[in-house]
Amino acid sequence: MEFHTADFVVIAIYFIISLGAGLYGGRNKETIAEFFVSGGRVPFWLAGTGMVATTFAADTPLAVAGLVGQSGVAGNWIWWCSAAGGMLTVFFFARLWRRSGLTTDLELIEFRYSGKPAAILRGTKAIYFGLIINCIIMGWVNLAMVRIFKGMFPDLNAEMLVTGVAVLTAFYVAVSGLWGVAITDVFQFSIAMIGCIALAIVATLHPDIQKAGGISHVLPPSVYNFFPTFGESTVQASDLSPIYSIPLLSFLAFILVQWWASWYPGAEPGGGGYIAQRILSARDERHGMLATLWFVIANYCVRPWPWIVAGVAALALYPGLGAGQKEDGYVYLMRDLLPTPLRGLLIAAFLGAYMSTLATHLNWGSSYLINDFYKRFLRKEATDKHYMISARLMTGLLLVVSLLITFTVLETISGAWKILLEFGAGTGFVLILRWYYWRINALSEIAAMATPAVIVLGMHTIRIFAGDPTPGSTLHSLSTFPGNLFFIVSVTIVVTLIVTFATKPEPEPVLQKFYDRIRPAGPGFAQFGSGPREALWPKFLAWFSGTALTYSLLFLGGSLVFSNWNQAYLYGIASVFALSILIFSIRKDA
Repeated sequence: MEFHTADFVVIAIYFIISLGAGLYGGRNKETIAEFFVSGGRVPFWLAGTGMVATTFAADTPLAVAGLVGQSGVAGNWIWWCSAAGGMLTVFFFARLWRRSGLTTDLELIEFRYSGKPAAILRGTKAIYFGLIINCIIMGWVNLAMVRIFKGMFPDLNAEMLVTGVAVLTAFYVAVSGLWGVAITDVFQFSIAMIGCIALAIVATLHPDIQKAGGISHVLPPSVYNFFPTFGESTVQASDLSPIYSIPLLSFLAFILVQWWASWYPGAEPGGGGYIAQRILSARDERHGMLATLWFVIANYCVRPWPWIVAGVAALALYPGLGAGQKEDGYVYLMRDLLPTPLRGLLIAAFLGAYMSTLATHLNWGSSYLINDFYKRFLRKEATDKHYMISARLMTGLLLVVSLLITFTVLETISGAWKILLEFGAGTGFVLILRWYYWRINALSEIAAMATPAVIVLGMHTIRIFAGDPTPGSTLHSLSTFPGNLFFIVSVTIVVTLIVTFATKPEPEPVLQKFYDRIRPAGPGFAQFGSGPREALWPKFLAWFSGTALTYSLLFLGGSLVFSNWNQAYLYGIASVFALSILIFSIRKDA
């Protein structure tokens, strides 16, 4: 693939604007609160765009193309199912997070709980999520960018290119903090979306696709179904009429369990991680709620269709790709179809996706390690200047560790995202209830974290010595992801409840302080307050109608893209109806 001067000009302009925006956002950052949550002054559109920009990593379009190639459009239910959890955060938790006035979500642990168990839990989570999990995630993102660079610039050293871009990103993050990250997110997300849309349009105009009657006719109808056919997939490279399907148990695990029970970055039950960080940075409770609402709508209804269209085009134009090569089809489209200067624009798009994700993870991870470990346990009384210097140094350290993981470890890791979902299965039960039920204590959360880890490690140990169950058998389905979520979540909840009621509740003054500031709705903290409390029914109605609106808009977009006008008409009506109920419920919940 040959690049020309115009391509490099586009890429250079992208770097200049990104660096300029990042440094501009870094003016007058003198406190930890400014560095990590922008002093709580970010408007909802900026905070929400930062959330969606972070979840749009360099590997995301490739992953979606791979899902389409293996299971058709319906294969995306593995992440579409999380829309319900996102809406749960919007209406049940966003206001509470902003009301807390904390700097990180881990501070909630010692605000909601007390004593040594709370301190141990906070410190452990700071290291586990801020350093270990965070650096692994950044390692994936780095590796995806290496893969893209190798496909686009085969004659250059992709590892050195990624290292250079990563160092530039860490530089403006260390200088500017979250303000700089948030401002660059808007530009980088816009460039990323424009580039992906451009690729989708160019792919649909390919002569072979036009000859077949357009993108909506180039493959068998089963590819375009929004809902899966249940059973084992019969896709083969030589099959002219493949049936794209997923097991029923897998689909039920996605829609019944995964979205509320499993911890996953960007889709934490009850909010958390960098989602909570952006909510805490919002101007007020209303802006925090609207930021999360915009994130969910943009994440599920705006972003996916350019990637899915490109995935369909790649499946049609590169039919010989094996099951493990479907993601490469997206890179091949970029390599083979784009003219100058769109080639440069697509590189800028992937740079935008990569840098926005990396920037947030560097700042978020640093917030955990400085605010929730270093400041909490090692240097409690230092000055803001000292903590600011420490935060900037930690940003650089996180980058170095993530690059080391990328170049020395991750090449041998596959399916690690499934392991994350398994290790977090069941923790959502406590992460949700701790806000609304007084009896949950620190040991409840510790049990909810430890139990799935023990189960998963036990399952993997059994497989090592006893071998895998027969593929296709009930035992195989229940012991492998995602069917094993039913077992892991059930056991985790039972163990958590036993620990909760077998141990003492948190001291009454701690619970009273929590209630006085947070004021959770419903009866769960009734004994700590007097007078009228917020009702829960408007929140449930808002959650239900918001989820219905998200899926209606998602499928409306797909119907329009694939020219299915009858479906578009029905989903359009459903969207209007759901929006009307949502507006009503939000007004009742105000």
